[in-house]
Amino acid sequence: VRDDGAADGAGDGVVDDLRRRHLAHLAEGFADQGLGVINSVMDELHKSQNPAIPLEGEEQLIWEGRPFLSLVVSYVITSERIKIITGLIGKDYENFELVRIQDIDVKQGLGERVLGLGDIHIQGADPSTPEIVLRNIPDPQGVYELLRKAWLAARKRYNLIFREEM
Repeated sequence: VRDDGAADGAGDGVVDDLRRRHLAHLAEGFADQGLGVINSVMDELHKSQNPAIPLEGEEQLIWEGRPFLSLVVSYVITSERIKIITGLIGKDYENFELVRIQDIDVKQGLGERVLGLGDIHIQGADPSTPEIVLRNIPDPQGVYELLRKAWLAARKRYNLIFREEM
C-alpha cells in the first residue's frame, strides 16, 4: 500500500499513460484551434491591408487567398491568369496565363491533411517560370476544381485543344 492509501500495482502505469495521452490530445486540440484563430485574424489583417486587385477587360475573379499563416504572399485566380503577389511593404506581381498551363496536381502531407491544407503544383509552358506552387492552400481540392474549370474554359475561349503526346 502506498502512502496515499491507494493500492500499488501495474494499473498505475496504465493510468499515467492514459493521462499523458489525454493531455497530449488536449494540447494538440488547443494548438489546432489556436492556429485557426491566428489564421483568421491574419485573414482580416491581410484583407484590410491589401486593396482589391484590379481586373482587366472581361476578366473575372474566381478565387483569392493566401497560404496558411502568411502575410507576405497572396494568390488570385481569375478567368485569365493566376496572380502571385509577394511582399509586405513592397509588392512583386507574377502572372501565369491559364492557357499556358499543361498540368495541375494537388499534394498533401499528413500534417496538411489534418489541417485541411495542401499545395497545388502547376506545370506550364511559360519559359520564365515552368512551374509554380500555390503553397498551404485551404481546401486544396476545391481550389483545384475551380482552377481546372477556369483552365478548361480559357482553353476553349481561345480555341486551344488538348492533345496528349503519344
